[in-house]
Amino acid sequence: MKTQKRLIFAKEPEKFIERAIVDFTRTSPANKRKEGRGKYWDRPLVGFASGDDPLFKAYKKIIGRFHFTPREIFGLTFGNKKAPRPLSVIAWILPHAEDIRQSNRQEIKYPSRLWAHARDFGEQFNVKLRNHVVSLLKKKGYQAVAPMNSPHWKRLRSPRVGLASRWSERHTAYACGLGSFGLSDGFITPKGKAIRVGSVVTDLPLKPSAKKYPHHRANCLYFFDQTCKVCALRCPAGAITSKGHDKDKCEEYAYNTIGPLKRSEYGVKITGCGLCQTKVPCEFEIPKKIQKAYKR
Repeated sequence: MKTQKRLIFAKEPEKFIERAIVDFTRTSPANKRKEGRGKYWDRPLVGFASGDDPLFKAYKKIIGRFHFTPREIFGLTFGNKKAPRPLSVIAWILPHAEDIRQSNRQEIKYPSRLWAHARDFGEQFNVKLRNHVVSLLKKKGYQAVAPMNSPHWKRLRSPRVGLASRWSERHTAYACGLGSFGLSDGFITPKGKAIRVGSVVTDLPLKPSAKKYPHHRANCLYFFDQTCKVCALRCPAGAITSKGHDKDKCEEYAYNTIGPLKRSEYGVKITGCGLCQTKVPCEFEIPKKIQKAYKR
């Protein structure tokens, strides 16, 4: 197979990629709401990692042996077991618009209509964004794959962590330095945890982002000083305790309780829940107490 001639990027291809993701989010009709005015997602955060970052191999132990490394999904996609060096990973955070978060703060049992629309139609935008980044890189002469959009992706059950998949967007974002995990398993970023995540693997060399957080629970107040369990109080399914997040309880409530009651009413195929992501100290930022600790 002939390789397309690679176009020369500017000195900082990372800025080119970030600008492309930000511009697509700002201008794409898919990010405009189907009802009313406004967008689903505010300006994204973007980060990068080496495809050979040791974290990706560690995920095989943490999540399950089935979890892809970037090199594995790249090889499966392009039929090359010895994927070229280097590989890079691009990840982004899509923060919910403020009025979507506000609408979900008012709820105590079911997600708001706006939140459900963002979960369904907003994720459809995220799928398009992944494809856009892949297409852009292809036009520049580079190979790329969005693992979540790949036919090789699927959900599985891990003996270690329960419900899982062959590629975790949140764990990829952690490798790209974009945040850390909370008590609810939510991913807490500088834009909070009321977010969606996307990622792409490519053979375009990119400089990895700095890993700013000292450990994988660093941005969660509960693990910082044991002062917060608001996400547990917000969970209508009782799926969050001091022991962590019960994925089965969460899944059962979101899909088998909320879904049948609200899908038709809201006009969506999937509702989500998101109560633990809103009206919490980490909804739209890293809690201020932790921010102050970072500055010392």
